[in-house]
Amino acid sequence: MTQEYVTQIADFITRYLSYMLGAGVHTSRVVRNSKRIGDALGVDVHIHTSQKTASLTVCEKGTSVMNTRIVDIPAFPISFEWNADLSALSWAAYDGKLSLEEINKRFEALVSKPRMNPVFVLFMASLANASFCRLFGGDIWAMLVTFTATLIGFFTRQHLTRKGVNHYIVFIISAFVASLCASTALSLGLKTAEIAIATSALYLVPGVPLINGVIDITDGHIQIGISRLVNALMLIVCIAIGMSATLMLVKDSLL
Repeated sequence: MTQEYVTQIADFITRYLSYMLGAGVHTSRVVRNSKRIGDALGVDVHIHTSQKTASLTVCEKGTSVMNTRIVDIPAFPISFEWNADLSALSWAAYDGKLSLEEINKRFEALVSKPRMNPVFVLFMASLANASFCRLFGGDIWAMLVTFTATLIGFFTRQHLTRKGVNHYIVFIISAFVASLCASTALSLGLKTAEIAIATSALYLVPGVPLINGVIDITDGHIQIGISRLVNALMLIVCIAIGMSATLMLVKDSLL
């Protein structure tokens, strides 16, 4: 195995793990999958991760031929599809003893697949929030208000994200817009208006970072686990700020 080939393997695994970490996969799975691909290609893989960067060392088994990389972790949208597909790719590489060229070809095909239609995501997120409203005791009119408020708030989030606005600012504005729209339930005199307001911003709750942070800490990846929990806490604070602004505007209607 030549130094050039080890470098090519390091190039691929670096890109592979950056896509998985960027898409919100918990660290232990990323490490296992990357090591599995390394085993399939005859190399040892050593990884250290943090919130923004990851370091990777690839070395040929039984020799001193190695290559070390440090990569910035991109901020991709959360993708369960990439999680499943890229994990399956690592097993296909290991079980099928695929070549690096074939693994890279399949990887490119997976990450270049069209993403889910944003309009469909917008509709389904709004429908989910309306369902939560009903689950928490909201009536049909509160559900309709929640659906509409979420639709407007989520669209605002999508638009600001495409514009490259800081994601903390995006969360504050989106929470404010959604809850402000939901506050129309107060003007309509709905009995469950408070439930509509409370559930209108649930689509912003950072469930994946919270879960991944706990998993990372319990698996021994303390640094990135704490980083993810702190980031999730900051996002929750931003949601609270946005909704508090709405409550300050409509407090007389709530009393």
